[in-house]
Amino acid sequence: MADDDPRPLTLRDVSEASGVSEMTVSRVLRNRGDVSESTRARVLEAAKTLGYVPNKIAGALASQRVNLVAVIIPSMRNMVFPEVMAGISAVLEQTDLQPVVGVTDYLPEKEERVLYEMLSWRPSGVIIAGLEHTEAAKAMMKASGIPVVEIMDIDGTPVDCAVGISHRRAGREMARAILRAGYQKIGFLGTKMPLDHRARKRFEGFTEALAKSGVEVVDQEFYSGGSALKKGREMTQALLEREPEIDFLYYSNDMIGAGGLLYLLEQGRDIPGSIGLAGFNGVELLEGLPRRLATMDAHREEIGRKAAEIIAARTENPAAEFERIVELTPKITYGDTLRR
Repeated sequence: MADDDPRPLTLRDVSEASGVSEMTVSRVLRNRGDVSESTRARVLEAAKTLGYVPNKIAGALASQRVNLVAVIIPSMRNMVFPEVMAGISAVLEQTDLQPVVGVTDYLPEKEERVLYEMLSWRPSGVIIAGLEHTEAAKAMMKASGIPVVEIMDIDGTPVDCAVGISHRRAGREMARAILRAGYQKIGFLGTKMPLDHRARKRFEGFTEALAKSGVEVVDQEFYSGGSALKKGREMTQALLEREPEIDFLYYSNDMIGAGGLLYLLEQGRDIPGSIGLAGFNGVELLEGLPRRLATMDAHREEIGRKAAEIIAARTENPAAEFERIVELTPKITYGDTLRR
């Protein structure tokens, strides 16, 4: 085949280059049938030299499935999800499955569109963030006939199965730790919770545990978009100007918590003496801060791994047994900003 030939490569091109039949080429590329190692090596080398890529769609017409796993997440800007993807990829790279990512920007309608497009390619499985979806999205997942794993959250009823933590429990545990440390005048700073169901559930668990001890959140501040560090600084300043007697700040994530910490250090505040603070997610990047922020590990990479393991096992054996809900337990890291 000439280098400037614009037509797509075919099995015949690989057959001619390797000196074996098209049927043998097909068996090698599909890893099927009894083919000698020398022949296999010759075919693979010819395909690699030519730049030949098999047409998986043609094979999928018979199996009704392609070796793709649809991974649908809210954001790639949020540092949480690249770690989840690392866990998914670490497992799937040991299989024939490949993850394909769709991003929803926390918008239910966009998630529905992304899911529709992904399912139209007949993937082998779906990994999707959260348990809250439109009714149409739930109906598509239920009707897909493939494994679906909802990740990050187990506070609800999954379509198929779920892997994650209880965010309500995480909020309750942090509230109890704050109260045990003697803090009483508590402020909350976080994202716009109608778009972030997991942050909302943590807040619900947090305020529930406070209320049982007769404590209420003194004031709240919310944000959407923009630099999380900058927003953390701005929100912390605004909240303390309104309520200077606050002695603890609970942030819905570590990034805005880090911004708040930097602001308080600049102001010369006694941390954690006169004021304490805590975030959520256990972001390793922030370990270089002047003080270690109190936080809670959300098991992000492990969630990705376990979700991918379920998909891989059920793809290999559709009758395989699996846990419908896999709950991981977050653990508080006190750092330097929460008294013990």
